[in-house]
Amino acid sequence: MPNDYLKTAPQYIIPKRALNAYAQFMANITIPVIKNRLIRNFIRDYDVNMSEALHESIESYACFNDFFIRHLKPDARPVAEAGIVSPVDGAISEIGSITAGKLLQAKGRDYSVRELLACEEGLSAQFNSGHFATLYLSPKDYHRVHMPIEATLKEMIYVPGKLFSVQPTTARVVPNLFARNERLVVFFDTPVGLMAMVLVGAMVVGAIGTSWHGDIRRGRKPVHFTYQDATIALNKAAEMGYFKLGSTVILLFADNQHMQWNSNLHAGDNIRMGDALAEIISPRITSSK
Repeated sequence: MPNDYLKTAPQYIIPKRALNAYAQFMANITIPVIKNRLIRNFIRDYDVNMSEALHESIESYACFNDFFIRHLKPDARPVAEAGIVSPVDGAISEIGSITAGKLLQAKGRDYSVRELLACEEGLSAQFNSGHFATLYLSPKDYHRVHMPIEATLKEMIYVPGKLFSVQPTTARVVPNLFARNERLVVFFDTPVGLMAMVLVGAMVVGAIGTSWHGDIRRGRKPVHFTYQDATIALNKAAEMGYFKLGSTVILLFADNQHMQWNSNLHAGDNIRMGDALAEIISPRITSSK
């Protein structure tokens, strides 16, 4: 733990937004000699498996960001015969039940559902006794986000915030990390009730985007998007979003009676998109209101 504090301390003083702007500038450079070197060095440093990529040649990518949110070959991520599957490649930071409106961030640290979701209390309160899973995407991981279950989009909130790193060392020492950072909160109706997917921004994350909106424009004020007049339905394993550089997805289910996490999954386990994450005990007859 003392080492975690030492590693994290510089994040309080470095100009994170300036660093983010520089990283975004570099990631969007299209000059072949520069972007190819960036991509080649990244593949080497993080041992990226390009045989899974739909386009294996680095020359086929317009810029580093284009490479980073690369598509995979259709058979690269088989989808498990499970009610709910992992939406991402990554590692499980924490997984379990929400107790009295609190989620576990790391051992000895928790934070509130209401602060994380940044929505009306009546909406956030529906998750106070539900389930959650926090999934960390390291730089080497595939960075498109998929649907864990079939669902219909309800609303989306962009929440401005800090840009701390979300790697495990930071999560262990920075209070309310995920509720402090910039994030995109997306609510869905599902066969097991209300679900929220929170895409957490972080230091050097160039952008967060969704399949129906594209890149979310950053700002200083929250932005609320509603979709009552336009039905957007997504199948299980369908693409829903992406990160331009690594971050975290927090998955929340409001109802604790209709699904349960797989008992063999624990904090620290690696998981890939499409792997079995939870089972449906009994589907709801009607979607949540």
